[in-house]
Amino acid sequence: MRSAQDPALLKAFASELKARRSALGFNQEDLGFASGLNRTFIAKLETATTSPSLTSLVALCKGLAVEPSELMQSLMKRYKKEIRANPM
Repeated sequence: MRSAQDPALLKAFASELKARRSALGFNQEDLGFASGLNRTFIAKLETATTSPSLTSLVALCKGLAVEPSELMQSLMKRYKKEIRANPM
């Protein structure tokens, strides 16, 4: 059975991904090329309409030149802010 997606987590991930991509001066196509992922998938991640698999998450980290642990720490900070800003 699939669990429901957490909208706050998806939104936090979308924001973190876009911020890191922009900081590198990459557009979505650049990040797609650097990570080996499709640009439209990057767009879906950045609009919080889908979530990455573990394999895609590691590929994104390679494209962003960041360790997965660092990305996750930043993501969790954004997630906590998102939850505080929009309690269920």
